[in-house]
Amino acid sequence: MDRPSTLDRRGLLIGAGAAAALLTPRLALAATAPVVQTTAGQVRGASADGVSVFKGLRYGADTGGERRFMPPMAPEPWSGVQDALAYGAASPQTGKGEEGETFSEDCLFLNVWTPAKPVKTGLADGGKRPVMVYIHGGAYNTGSGSSPWYDGTRLAKRGDVVVVTVNHRLNAFGYLYLPRLFNDPAVADSGNVGQMDLVLALQWVRDNIAAFGGDPGKVMLFGQSGGGAKIATLMAMPSAKGLFHRAATMSGQQVTVGGPFNATRRAQLFLDKLGVRDLAQLRALPADQMLAGLKAVDPVAGAGGVYMGPVLDERSLTRHPFFPDAAAQSLDVPMMVGNTHDETRGFVGWDPKVFDMSWEQVVAKLPGQFNARIDIDPATVVDEYRRIYPAYSPADVYFAASTAGRSWKAAILQAEERAKAGAPAYVYQLDWRSPKDGGIWGAPHTLDIGLVFGTLDARGSIVGTGPDSVAMSNQMSDAFIAFARTGNPNCAAIPAWEPYTLPRRQTLVFNTPSALVDDPRGAERELFNKVPFTQFGT
Repeated sequence: MDRPSTLDRRGLLIGAGAAAALLTPRLALAATAPVVQTTAGQVRGASADGVSVFKGLRYGADTGGERRFMPPMAPEPWSGVQDALAYGAASPQTGKGEEGETFSEDCLFLNVWTPAKPVKTGLADGGKRPVMVYIHGGAYNTGSGSSPWYDGTRLAKRGDVVVVTVNHRLNAFGYLYLPRLFNDPAVADSGNVGQMDLVLALQWVRDNIAAFGGDPGKVMLFGQSGGGAKIATLMAMPSAKGLFHRAATMSGQQVTVGGPFNATRRAQLFLDKLGVRDLAQLRALPADQMLAGLKAVDPVAGAGGVYMGPVLDERSLTRHPFFPDAAAQSLDVPMMVGNTHDETRGFVGWDPKVFDMSWEQVVAKLPGQFNARIDIDPATVVDEYRRIYPAYSPADVYFAASTAGRSWKAAILQAEERAKAGAPAYVYQLDWRSPKDGGIWGAPHTLDIGLVFGTLDARGSIVGTGPDSVAMSNQMSDAFIAFARTGNPNCAAIPAWEPYTLPRRQTLVFNTPSALVDDPRGAERELFNKVPFTQFGT
């Protein structure tokens, strides 16, 4: 997990004019629209091309008003049939969000795609399909489950799986730690209510997904960037134990969470930025005004907006996810840990001018990427990269070193802690290059999302729709589907994938073709092992 990137998900679509077979199907509300009974009431979805879709399913009550900063509650039951045809509101956040998206504190909604065949009682056809629950990225600050990149139609149909995406509270609404500032039991959990929302969503899945043709005993979490970090955090939350049975983190790690003292400093600066002095005043503040507090300068990083993320509050979270070791409660959960080879090429926009760097500029710019994570002399880093990769340009070194120091090191730590505990993860590295601009962006942050979902032609996609893109997508989709079904990603689409063990560090390098490699980028790993890694926000 990283701070919000400047990656433009609404950029140019690669490969316009793709075959009609690749186009996302439009949903039609037919006379036989599927109706499903949930624990709160009946819901009506829509069907197209063999997949039934339910959007905006309420899994929790409104979190606004007097419920702000408090743990989520189950929704009130309703009578009649509610239409589930449009995405629900996303948590209040900065930025525009998805096209047509609304923001509200009433944001506890999820979406379901299922290939289950209609029966008299709805969609409970006895299929016992694996359930793939995707948790969106955007650090802990932005995003929602309604991105066209996360449309579950193709994945559900290809794998005969049920796909779920989730909205939950973000930024200050989900992670503002107030207990040390206000002696009020109503805010005792405020630093982690965004995570508690996800637990409630998983409880909804446990209690309802069989009615949609899914198996509540075979639930896989997968998420990219901040979504992966949220999953790693859930792996250490006692309330989440038993609610999921496989976990995949994609370019998103959470080795340690924030501590209560730094979280309190951040909360105080947030309040100071708003000019708020008491809890009643904070609770009464309109949501859009409250977002202004996020502009406070982070006291740990010394720059940027104030960080919001999970907190070691000794209530819902009583230990760090992967420090001092991998949380014991989740060692029986098969895990996949992945990163892209060129993460930070996705953080700089799509202007080719970023490649025009001198060696001096690389030395000057690297500390801004390392920030509080890696405290190492940038000139030493550049010299070592020039030795390891003599053909690299200054820009190549900048992106490789910033990727390794910013996020890749945390993925290695997660994998190594699992290996030490005898519960190794399946580790991947995506080397396949986006075809955008002739491949100059390499394998940037977010590239694996479209490959796994098969949303190659979604608005803003950088995956492409050509034969090579389809072949790469089929590999990754099939591996994730196999992992959801069995807890093991091995399938006919990829070479034999061994779990990550020490000292070999087996890693599946996704490409066309893919290959299992021992300790890829081992020299880079050893370089950054000279200094400790600090999770941002800790």
